[in-house]
Amino acid sequence: MNRRGGHVNRVRVIAGQWRGRRLEFPNLPGLRPTPDRVRETLFNWLAPVLPGARCLDLFAGSGALGIEALSRGAAEVVFVERQPWAVRALRDNLARLKAENARVEAVDALAWLRQPATPFEIVFLDPPFGQGLLEPVCAMLEQNGWLADPAWIYLEAPRDQSAPSLPAPWTIQREKAAGAVAYRLARRGPSH
Repeated sequence: MNRRGGHVNRVRVIAGQWRGRRLEFPNLPGLRPTPDRVRETLFNWLAPVLPGARCLDLFAGSGALGIEALSRGAAEVVFVERQPWAVRALRDNLARLKAENARVEAVDALAWLRQPATPFEIVFLDPPFGQGLLEPVCAMLEQNGWLADPAWIYLEAPRDQSAPSLPAPWTIQREKAAGAVAYRLARRGPSH
């Protein structure tokens, strides 16, 4: 049980230096970590480009995607999450793992994207479902200079929702569905 009286959820790191470690996070409305088999597929897709990459886990929630990236050799991960209980759990998990190349930003994702940008090679986007955030966030990432050239962007959405409209230099490279979730990997190609 956590301090709010709710049950504590757990997610497992699949591979890398922290393989098999279980991370706890609070049971909060809308907080649903990317399932193990989806993460396994995603990180198989990203295997050639992940080592040494700078990653952004926007709408981090449990931090499952960013922590998996760190475990598998990402150079740095910035986690952006606005929910205080999720932020606390994320910081606790990163401290337990002694993750030195991670930073947690306790702020709304849209507000965070308005600041001056430092480009990322990989971005994980798993926003709360039903709030229409995917398309505006994609547009902000592109317009505000948050993406390296090239960059890889993971997009997670409800399976019954049509694919989001993406900025012009982005192309979907891979896509699959599992349960109620559709997930895609987009590549932002060279802009020349």
